[in-house]
Amino acid sequence: MPSEEIFSSICGPPIAANTAVSKDVGIYGHSLTPSWAIKSTFKKSSAPPHGIAVNDTHIFAAQDQKAHVHVYSRLRGNQETLVAFPERIRSLALAGDVLILGTSEGRLILWEISTGRQVTTPPCHVQAVTCLAVTPYHLLSASEDSNIHVWSLSRLLELGADAGHEPDLTLSNHRGAVTDLVVGPSTNAETSLCVSASTDKTCILWNYQTGQVLRTLLFPSPPLCVSLDASARALFACAEDGGLYLVELFGDKPLVGSRSAELASIVVQVNAPLGVSDVADGPASCLALSHDGTSVLTGHTKGKILHWSLIDNSHPTELANLNASVTNLVYLPLLSPKKPCKVASVVKPTQSQRQYSITAQLKGDFGEGSRFSYMLNSTGLPVDVIESATASVLNSHSGTKEDTRLLKENEELKAIIEEQKELQKATMQYRDGGKTS
Repeated sequence: MPSEEIFSSICGPPIAANTAVSKDVGIYGHSLTPSWAIKSTFKKSSAPPHGIAVNDTHIFAAQDQKAHVHVYSRLRGNQETLVAFPERIRSLALAGDVLILGTSEGRLILWEISTGRQVTTPPCHVQAVTCLAVTPYHLLSASEDSNIHVWSLSRLLELGADAGHEPDLTLSNHRGAVTDLVVGPSTNAETSLCVSASTDKTCILWNYQTGQVLRTLLFPSPPLCVSLDASARALFACAEDGGLYLVELFGDKPLVGSRSAELASIVVQVNAPLGVSDVADGPASCLALSHDGTSVLTGHTKGKILHWSLIDNSHPTELANLNASVTNLVYLPLLSPKKPCKVASVVKPTQSQRQYSITAQLKGDFGEGSRFSYMLNSTGLPVDVIESATASVLNSHSGTKEDTRLLKENEELKAIIEEQKELQKATMQYRDGGKTS
């Protein structure tokens, strides 16, 4: 059974003075199965919400109120480098080997970590970029200015492109700062779903490729963080009042799609939460849904990570107390996507040079090995080689017996033909003799 792993980050000063939690640790790696445990820690980090991104080799952590990104090596378990930028970093996300950063000035910075290539956009947002969402083809950036921009990743990363980038589309129905943004798994233009949460107490469901508002959800208090399940059929939201809300998108009364009985302009009031956390825990600043969709983890401003079971709908249980505001919860995928290479060490971004070299470790063989090299690198004779040789010997014996049988039949047929010839010859001679007499 694959082990579920999750990374958490904290920000701000310690809540309690005397505690067993280390004061230097800012990022934790946890295992959920078979039991909750801390597997790794990374020091000297204070990441804001939406401020960490994790791949199979590194962790990237923006620093609160600073223009720095800390890069940690997961393989070595330490800080690999510190990267400085001209503006404070508010949010970041990974798109393959490209790290995307949103700044406090409303700008986007794209950094190719394997080459050091950097692409920067003009200030596309009036205020800070609070959160980012990435698909295989698009980048969505949300801001405190209440707007969401949709960008084409290929256009942003195009070599030799004009520096004056403009978004493909702007989604602008919110009336307050956007607090969170998630996208669904589909990339089809007709089913491209994203959900944004805002301080105006609403979550809006969009088709981010057409700009269409699919539905507006109204909550009792501002939703702070949201998550979609793996099939994008249910939305989970944590609000400022401490409640965890579940909204089924395709239930008995579908909210979106062709089976929806109501117009998309009708606002849906969400009132009843699944559960409410204790006031002493503080509101949740981040949430993560388990891979099987049976439980939810929430990180709270008072340092606790709570586990909500969706099977029995019981009161949340405490998994950990990190003694500082928990700002990020990032699940690792159970199965890592196959890549031809992996970045062993990141290359710091630069705009001065125009020639770049890729620093990466190739994974797998360059091509198929020969039969000789396969046998040479095996311990003893490989089983498949022995089986193949045995089968060829048996086939050769069976072939010899078959040839012998055919030769014997041919000889018998030849003898019959000769007998028939002799019989025909005698018959002809007898007939000719009878006519003469």
